[in-house]
Amino acid sequence: MLLTAVVAIAVLLVLIIKVKLHAFYSLVIVSLLTAIVAGIPRTELVSTLTSGFGNTLSTVALLVGFGAVLGRIVEVSGGARVLADTLLARFGESRAPLALSVASLFYGFPIFLDAGFVVMLPIIYTVARRLGGSLMLYALPAAGAFLVMHALVPPHPGPVAASSLLGADVGLVLLVGLLVAVPTWYAMGYRLAYALAKRADFLPVPDLLGRPDDGGDQPRPRFGVILLVLLLPLVLIFGGTGSNTAVSNYGVAEDNPVVVVLQIVGATPVALLITSLLAMFLLVVRPNRGKVGGRLEEVVDSALAPVCSIILITGAGGMFGRVLTETGIGGALAGELDAAGLPLIVAGFLIAVALRVAQGSATVAGTTAAGLLAPAVAADPSLSALQLACLTVATAAGAISFSHVNDSGFWLVGRFLGLDTATTLKTWSVVSTGIGLMGFGLVWILWTVIS
Repeated sequence: MLLTAVVAIAVLLVLIIKVKLHAFYSLVIVSLLTAIVAGIPRTELVSTLTSGFGNTLSTVALLVGFGAVLGRIVEVSGGARVLADTLLARFGESRAPLALSVASLFYGFPIFLDAGFVVMLPIIYTVARRLGGSLMLYALPAAGAFLVMHALVPPHPGPVAASSLLGADVGLVLLVGLLVAVPTWYAMGYRLAYALAKRADFLPVPDLLGRPDDGGDQPRPRFGVILLVLLLPLVLIFGGTGSNTAVSNYGVAEDNPVVVVLQIVGATPVALLITSLLAMFLLVVRPNRGKVGGRLEEVVDSALAPVCSIILITGAGGMFGRVLTETGIGGALAGELDAAGLPLIVAGFLIAVALRVAQGSATVAGTTAAGLLAPAVAADPSLSALQLACLTVATAAGAISFSHVNDSGFWLVGRFLGLDTATTLKTWSVVSTGIGLMGFGLVWILWTVIS
């Protein structure tokens, strides 16, 4: 099975890099052939492929779609220009990559990587067009910041799920995660990403979100209005997360009307839907006093059309990951590591890495690794609450490492930046691995100090 996985990944890379076959077709073809070789029953073949594709799209398509529309509205209204001017005025043009990375770090605290990155893209594009130079100089440090928060800090799904399975206190996990995340972001998410971006070939700003449009002669929106539009999804998502915590930890009734409303509007797709509708009103309808004609439809179409290919490629990446999961490769590797007698925190990290490499999904890797560790944790009452938090963060760090072609996020980021597969491997994959390794190293040091 391990040989099958290695050959499948090698064939996929040859098809994309050497044969130049479109990534969507390459992923579907290799997924189908891998499923056949791995012995997935004929009656389950198609359902395995479509379930992997559909499950990925169910989480990605709405986030990318609403996020792309929101980002396009911010751009065509001139809001991206307003934000870019503000960031550059505060940090200076020479520190523009740092400014974008810091903004992404804060924005990525409650919002998932894929949604947050798509919303930030128009601002990144605007800064890159204004200052010149390769898009990579501005985009990769921002993407690295989003990845750090997505990997290590609740309320993101990996750390939250691992906390639940290992019996760790989410508040302590949040504290440990932030202690680890900040230096990891600076060293790997920003410094390493920026160094790799400087070494990469020049990358022009693509037109993936439509042709450049900063509102023309239309009056620029106020900075406060743009800030409201960008912060609203964070507030809504925080509200949903807080209501879930109140129900699970503080005995608040699930049918409490406030809880019900917060959980609905705090779901990420709903929060982005609400925000994009508000952005339409504040940034398109109101400035034109309602006389928009077909402008709204034009803006939405210009945002959605270019991202359809990215959504399909991302779904196909999820399909490939599901096929590898069904083969049992990841479980076999994890079982061997679990039986190797390693220190608990090292075993958690390595099991998560093995699962991540084998099937692609960081959330699945972290959750499965935590599930495998749970019996050992339950059998050791000497573990303190802080140690459990460290173990959770170590597992999450392993789950985010080594992003490659079976990870839907690999395709999402690479295609939105206009990168070819080889360049994505040399940049995004290296950054994700650096984040995972440094995050684990720091939390292992903390584990050693408190043990």
